Amino acid sequence: MVNNNLDLTVNIAELVALRRDLHAHPEIAFEETRTSDRVANCLQQWGVTHWRNIGGTGVVGVVEGERGLGRTIALRADMDALPMEEEGTPEYRSTHAGAFHGCGHDGHTAMLLGAAHWFSQNRDFAGKVVFLFQPAEENGGGALAMLEAGAETQFDWDEIYGLHNAPHFAPGTFGVLDGAMLASCDDVLISIDGVGGHGSAPELTRDPVIAAAQLVCALQTVVSRTISPSEMSVLSIGSMHAGSTPNVIPAHATLAGTLRTFNEAVRAQAKRRVEAICEGVAKTCECAISVRFANGSPATVNHPAQAEAAAKSAEKVFGKDNVLRSFPPMNGSEDFSEFLLRRPGAYVLLGQGGVFCHHPQYDFNDDVLPLGVRYFITLALDRLCA
Repeated sequence: MVNNNLDLTVNIAELVALRRDLHAHPEIAFEETRTSDRVANCLQQWGVTHWRNIGGTGVVGVVEGERGLGRTIALRADMDALPMEEEGTPEYRSTHAGAFHGCGHDGHTAMLLGAAHWFSQNRDFAGKVVFLFQPAEENGGGALAMLEAGAETQFDWDEIYGLHNAPHFAPGTFGVLDGAMLASCDDVLISIDGVGGHGSAPELTRDPVIAAAQLVCALQTVVSRTISPSEMSVLSIGSMHAGSTPNVIPAHATLAGTLRTFNEAVRAQAKRRVEAICEGVAKTCECAISVRFANGSPATVNHPAQAEAAAKSAEKVFGKDNVLRSFPPMNGSEDFSEFLLRRPGAYVLLGQGGVFCHHPQYDFNDDVLPLGVRYFITLALDRLCA
């Protein structure tokens, strides 16, 4: 049965205004000072005990129930924007050049604030609810920064849950899988150092462009000839830079790409193979080649019991027929995976329709904001009583 009668005790119009204000003032990874100010000011206004500067610009709020000791349930939202330009024309479009809420983190933050507001006024439960407002999800560093700052130990949650909008799902639908939801992610950064020279005398050079061209092709065998066809993996080279003029063989070249898998063993295997191919091409082309993996996050893998719990709570909000439990996992990545490596929890998708995340005309769908608030509240109450 759909629970549309839950008294939010939250002014949704105010949350929408807040969301649009965040959209108009986006801040990229670890620069979310204004955003964290807004979050902290809301928590303070509502009487929610909170801590700032957790892992840089992170904010954590805690609401304790009036019935004493019990479980601790953590709910997380990401706050950062993307380093890109907005091409849409909403009246609240980005006012910051080179920054844009093109992934809906403004909506995630507003929904979690809505849940925090409700719990600040409804404390008839045992235990605690922890609200994690995380910086720097887009570069994969924010979750680890909060963990390294001691958030897990300080707030000692029993379970943790996260949510992301899903444009490929219709508004009013919800999705959660047992096991892998999202792929791991590693930036593959390759530097090639050769010997430059005149384009008319290539025999006097050690051409890094030739090495780069061979690498682009050879690296495709990491997936096609190293990884089992039964395992999903992707290795794409998205950037290649070398030289500045037609008649000069440059001394340096760089490649950059992305590696995605759903299995940590496959992830390690692919990295070893990338390194081996770079070593082989370096010998063949007589260039120095180095490779490093950056901004890595493991696959986001739900704990089955918590995924089932999330689905059961979602049924009360969305209706059973609108809760999807079987769909292909996504090749996108999320550093929420770092939390799931340490404590039980689940990561879920909230349908919103529209263009996909990271599209220059993306915008969060405010119509689904109250659904996200209701889900967070319902889930936390259910798990506190479990």
